[in-house]
Amino acid sequence: MPVWCCRCSLAGHFRNYNDTEAEGEIFNSLVQYFGDNLGQKVKAMPLVEETSLLEDSSVPLPVVIIGNGPSGICLSYMLSGYRPYLSSEAMHPNPVLHSKLEEARHLSIVDQDLEYLSEGLEGRSSNPVAVLFDTLIHPDADFGYDYPSVLHWKLEKHHYIPHLVLGKGPPGGAWHNMEGCMLTISFGNWMELPGLKFRDWISSTRRNLKGDRVIPEEIARYYKHYVKVMGLQKNFRENTYITSVSRLYRDQDDSDSQERDVSTKHLQIDKSKFIKRIWEIRGYQQRADGSHIPFCLFAENVALATGTLDSPAHLEIEGEDFPFVLHSMPEFGAAVNKGKLCGKVDPVLIVGSGLTAADAVLCAYNNNIPVIHVFRRRVTDPSLIFKQLPKKLYPEYHKVYHMMCTQSYSTDSDLLSDYTSFPEHHVLSFTSDMKCILQSVSGLKKVFKLSAAVVLIGSHPNLSFLKEQGCYLGHNSSQPITCKGNPVEIDAYTYECVKEANLFALGPLVGDNFVRFLKGGALGVTRCLATRQKKRQHLFVERGGGDGIA
Repeated sequence: MPVWCCRCSLAGHFRNYNDTEAEGEIFNSLVQYFGDNLGQKVKAMPLVEETSLLEDSSVPLPVVIIGNGPSGICLSYMLSGYRPYLSSEAMHPNPVLHSKLEEARHLSIVDQDLEYLSEGLEGRSSNPVAVLFDTLIHPDADFGYDYPSVLHWKLEKHHYIPHLVLGKGPPGGAWHNMEGCMLTISFGNWMELPGLKFRDWISSTRRNLKGDRVIPEEIARYYKHYVKVMGLQKNFRENTYITSVSRLYRDQDDSDSQERDVSTKHLQIDKSKFIKRIWEIRGYQQRADGSHIPFCLFAENVALATGTLDSPAHLEIEGEDFPFVLHSMPEFGAAVNKGKLCGKVDPVLIVGSGLTAADAVLCAYNNNIPVIHVFRRRVTDPSLIFKQLPKKLYPEYHKVYHMMCTQSYSTDSDLLSDYTSFPEHHVLSFTSDMKCILQSVSGLKKVFKLSAAVVLIGSHPNLSFLKEQGCYLGHNSSQPITCKGNPVEIDAYTYECVKEANLFALGPLVGDNFVRFLKGGALGVTRCLATRQKKRQHLFVERGGGDGIA
């Protein structure tokens, strides 16, 4: 049985760079991955000139990664053959973990039992592999120590797994769209990816290094530079927008039948007659002139690394669609920078109790714009993020928290001139004359005239390209996917979706909102795919290089 009928050259996926040697490596890796049978078929195909970086092809890629932020970049790095080993001089401060690492020092971490290594570790992630990898790279970081990583990295080209990383913008993802004046919540070295120390890179770009926190613009430039210096560009495609990701199936009784999409309803009726075959990824690439070039790719595995910043969460109340109601920090920052809110007598309403809302408070406060700050929680709520941040390292956020506690609204007085907090309040509605109606936990209502409103209560990923908007992948399939409330349900050690085989998720989609933890997802996915590749190759050898993919 033929594997797939090819409409264009396999090498077409990788022809946006002028490196025939690298192109040859990718080809050889595909042959190694699929077996010589596929290699002979592909070698017989002529190379064709292409006008697009992404051209339709029926040759399935082993992996397509959707999202080119730090999650997607780190996964590409490891799929490209980079492997972490225990450094020869390393001594991990956790003696139990160090003893386990010594047992298999000759093996890369990718080739070891992640469940065994993760056992007994604790950290600020609910995913055990994320905690494991973080403690290997940043030992005892949560205790205030700055120990060096116990790992060193080797490039082992024979471990390369062919893949594409698809992103809307340049490598770095949403970091290119964040407000540039704010400092990151994490230290610069916690934002770094394997193999390139952030401190070394930042010291080469600016002379004065004040403190360990940096602005998002610097992080975005670091990620973009990382892809280049690590030689990953051949795997990345920018300006790509995904419109659908769906399963194709083949009729089990008809080996010559065409792959086709089968509805879930049909499968429930007679699922045994079909074999799951491959993922079909459709979308378009946007050119500089604004035109769209549609593409269709096929992949054995898809990794979701989209992050969760695509769609700001809404209050879902009356009047929220009025133009004076904003839903993102960049929108608010742009309005402030253009002078639209300066000199206004009426305050800006800021809704939310997280760090983004705090950033908005600081932005308004520093520009002499009066603020009404509304949030549902008590100021003494132990889950408030401010209570988890050391005062010395995050003085600006503790300044906001101090105002939240000490400058709250009282029915006996008017609004304060610069800032007034409304704990345990929520917004009932907005009106066309730029007013808002607030309600306290006791039911008391109050109306205020505004110059603008900024709703910063979180965000949702855009998974519109998946069936049911991806909701079926979550722990609660009736709710949208969110980082904290309803992350994608995954296997704890492989990051494969529990409800969809060969579909992986990592980063904020599985609750890892900090860069230092999302790297564990790349480790879990890489180990899973590498293990399956070995089994496939072993099976291929046992069958004597049989016809087609095992």
